Amino acid sequence: MSKPIPSPVRSELTRQLNQELNAAHGYLAMSIWCEVKILKGFARFFAKQASEERKHAGKIIDHLVNRGESVELQALPAPRQDFPALLDLALQAQAMEQANTQGINTVYAAALAASDYPAQVLMHWFINEQVEEETWAAELVDRVKGATCAGSLSDLDRHVEKLLAGDGKDED
Repeated sequence: MSKPIPSPVRSELTRQLNQELNAAHGYLAMSIWCEVKILKGFARFFAKQASEERKHAGKIIDHLVNRGESVELQALPAPRQDFPALLDLALQAQAMEQANTQGINTVYAAALAASDYPAQVLMHWFINEQVEEETWAAELVDRVKGATCAGSLSDLDRHVEKLLAGDGKDED
């Protein structure tokens, strides 16, 4: 078994694990909002994002368990569930991704300070992933802002998954 995880790193990993689960919860709420508004493409896209965030949480869980640590799941706060418009939802998604990036950077800083090399390697994957996540979130905001003419929001809804996720995106 590998060396125990230093306490500050374990604490940050636990916080980030729960932040990933909270993001999944938030994306599920966004997906439901889109379903109600008959934005089926956006609903599928955000359901996929919720699943991806749960996978991210799973990576941290696996890391903790593989290093002989217990996993501490915390209560999730209710996500934001009502948005005045799709742009508000897009801005919320962008803010969630920015918060996730900040949280991941905090874990990495703790792992670096503690010379916890396995946690640093794990966080390298997350850091790279967040570049993609923040890119699609910024593009989402820009595309929703640009959908101003008649029919453009419906057209964007039909193509949102392809536009933002791309075909064959490599996801672990």
